[in-house]
Amino acid sequence: MGSTVTSTEPARTATKSSRPGYGQLLRTRGAWTFLLPGFAARQPFAMLTISIVLLVQHTTGSYGAAGATAAVTGVSMALFAPYSGRLADRYGQRAVLVPGVLVHTLAGLTLTGLALAHAPLWALFAAAVPTGASVPQAGPMVRARWGVTLKDSPLMTTAAAFESVTDELTFVVGPLLATALCTTVTPAAGLVTESALTLVGGLLFAAQKRTQPPVTGGHARVEHPSALRVPGVRVLIATFLGIGSVFGGMQVSLAAFTESIGEPGLNGVLYGTFAAGNMLSGVVCGAIAWKNAPQHRLLVGYIALALAASALWTAHSVLLLAALGLLVGMCIAPALITGYTLVEGLVPAGARTEAFTWLTGAVALGQAAAVTVAGQLEDRLWGGAGFLVPMAGTVLALLTLVALRSRLASPAQGRTVARGVGHRAHVTVD
Repeated sequence: MGSTVTSTEPARTATKSSRPGYGQLLRTRGAWTFLLPGFAARQPFAMLTISIVLLVQHTTGSYGAAGATAAVTGVSMALFAPYSGRLADRYGQRAVLVPGVLVHTLAGLTLTGLALAHAPLWALFAAAVPTGASVPQAGPMVRARWGVTLKDSPLMTTAAAFESVTDELTFVVGPLLATALCTTVTPAAGLVTESALTLVGGLLFAAQKRTQPPVTGGHARVEHPSALRVPGVRVLIATFLGIGSVFGGMQVSLAAFTESIGEPGLNGVLYGTFAAGNMLSGVVCGAIAWKNAPQHRLLVGYIALALAASALWTAHSVLLLAALGLLVGMCIAPALITGYTLVEGLVPAGARTEAFTWLTGAVALGQAAAVTVAGQLEDRLWGGAGFLVPMAGTVLALLTLVALRSRLASPAQGRTVARGVGHRAHVTVD
């Protein structure tokens, strides 16, 4: 059934029965054709870093080497993801996905083989570069498909929340699956499974041609310059770097903590608790009819995130660490959802896939830096020192956000006003 929120009749749109919530979003015509394969295609993203960390740490005995290898993968992804997004905007998602998943599968299996053969660190780095560069950007591509499907519908905020919840569901399932495979089957099982899921999920998603955004072709450079030129996008990139530092710092530090207490299997449980908090708060965030401006919500949410992340290093028990991890996770989703929502007002439609990949790449880059630094801290200082990384990353990002928050206000507000006059009555999001 088609969504009714795009109707031009305000009276009908504002009725109680048509209030845009998750149920109405999922009844949008054609949504399931890209949601299910999109979920499969993004699942490997949550497995990649932890699979590399566990495999390389097993073969080298060093969290520093494991974190550095994972960091090379993350940096490579961060550098190539925006370029991949621009290509997808210009030539179509399928044209980018198909060769990308093939390269990623081959590179991931090569990295696995090198690690098991105890290859030198430089060889692992060399294999990590194409592994990261070819990570399929399924999340940004799904968000871009929502933008085309819903256009200016009030359901866009709900879609942003739904996508954040979906992302976090993958970060609940992915680390648990990767950790279980690496600790109960073989240390290489996580990365092998990640490569296989990338191939199958990516090809299934690429096959959904009817819902992919129209290509911009040769006019993209003239009509839609790079999303990086938008000042607000640059502020969001700095903000998402801080979020990435939380993901990376948590992954390495939780692995080191659970190993230090002789319970490595708890790593996936603790990280899953962290991701579950993120997912649950994402559900709530999307169900609230927000009245204040998104840039204000981002600032308030980020203050809460920085405060919660600053307490992680004080935890010395499993229960306390689980509670703090849950709290940190609950603070991440509002920031992610609001950031992605702001993109819809800041960036022209023809450059949104690129904008979304800049944000995804920023998370990956922050995660890459965090796993490197956290790994070194865990090797050289006390157990749990890696938890200082999420604190430092979020505090630095918060200072940037406070200083440059005005760059998020004007464009989004201007677009909102333009849409609200004479087009559609205001509708709350349930």
